[in-house]
Amino acid sequence: MKQSPRVPAPAPAPASETPSPAHSAPSARPEPPAAGRPGADRRLAGAVQRVTGSVLGPYQSAVVRIGFAATWLIFLLREFPHRHELYGPDGPWGWQMARELIADNRSFTALMWSDSVVWFEAVYALAVLSSALLLVGWRTRATSALFMVGVLSLQNRSVFMGDGGDNVIHLMAIYLVLTRCGRVWSLDARRRTRQARHPAGARSSDPAGVALWAVLGLGLVAVLLFRDRSGEPWIVVLLWLLWLAQGAWWLVCRFAPGQPRILLDVMANLLHNATLAVIMAEVCLIYATAGWYKIQGSRWQDGTALYYPLQLDYFSPWPAVSDLLAGASVVVMLITYGTVIVQVAFPFTLFNRRVKNVLLAVMMMEHAGIALLLGLPAFSLAMITADAVFLPTVFLVWLERRVRRAGRRLRPRRGADGPTGASEGSPAGGAGEVARGPAPGDPAPRTLVG
Repeated sequence: MKQSPRVPAPAPAPASETPSPAHSAPSARPEPPAAGRPGADRRLAGAVQRVTGSVLGPYQSAVVRIGFAATWLIFLLREFPHRHELYGPDGPWGWQMARELIADNRSFTALMWSDSVVWFEAVYALAVLSSALLLVGWRTRATSALFMVGVLSLQNRSVFMGDGGDNVIHLMAIYLVLTRCGRVWSLDARRRTRQARHPAGARSSDPAGVALWAVLGLGLVAVLLFRDRSGEPWIVVLLWLLWLAQGAWWLVCRFAPGQPRILLDVMANLLHNATLAVIMAEVCLIYATAGWYKIQGSRWQDGTALYYPLQLDYFSPWPAVSDLLAGASVVVMLITYGTVIVQVAFPFTLFNRRVKNVLLAVMMMEHAGIALLLGLPAFSLAMITADAVFLPTVFLVWLERRVRRAGRRLRPRRGADGPTGASEGSPAGGAGEVARGPAPGDPAPRTLVG
């Protein structure tokens, strides 16, 4: 029997080439390169760049500016026939009584500089004028400071005149000074847009701003003559710092537009973003304290708290509607419990955008109901404006587009420049349109106090 030839076995591989079970497969999957995904340091750098290099919430800060300026202006015009009884020489809280109180609490008010009726009329007119100018966004850096002076002067003169909304306006008037609230929906934004489109015709000297800055400087010098009657010195120091900062800003923008200008822009962005965060925290604190204090009240626990103010004539502008609502016990109970739930839960819903937007709409409708049922329009407008700081930017941009579209339909075109002119108007400027300010990173021309 023939045997097949034996095939020689292959020679064993050298020891260095023999695969080892321990090395046949890697013990762990290799990590992707570090450049493929952002690390913690990269995320931190991005956050720092976003906070320092851009103005966060420009639309929200514009809404806060317009809302509080409009609320205070409407209040001053509505109470114009009664201004002497509220804050003037004919009020029950006389000038001498106010002076004794202010000497104790050291509050700032320009009405303590003189008891003259002419001086009171001048301060009241300044408050009205600054509110109107801040509403339309004209020289917002200067008018916001004048708005703060007007609010503090009148409210600190008669601290017992108010319905709760005055406290919110009091705080927000101080915060607005530190924000860049004129980036959009303002005459300042409209002027910057025009200067960007026609850089050759833009005058960098800004004579109107220089004149306004000089007049305000003379006013601050006059304030020093009454420093013993101006309350705590911090408000005077703040006004001087603002005045000097605007002068330095103008000098840097005109003579050193490079790195010094970038540094000032970063500082302004930081101050704006920090103040906007403080405003949000303030609103959350208002609702949290209000909700938790309501929980401790027996009337809120049994669901009858809403019934009692509906029976007061002072809080019943529509008696028939108040009686109709007071007769519906189930509705009163639901509104009472719902108010507490919404106020307590709102600060905890900021991390869920959808739930936050729903509760935000509920709270705004609640304040609108307070204005109609209890006759507190100033309080309701102030709280609705404070709530507006949480409105989503998408909604505000959509609203801007709708207003622009309505403005184009209402205003006739101006020949070839019709579309261009239509996009430059703004409700604040009286043209029926909204103006979009320059992008945060664009080097828009700066003015002295604009």
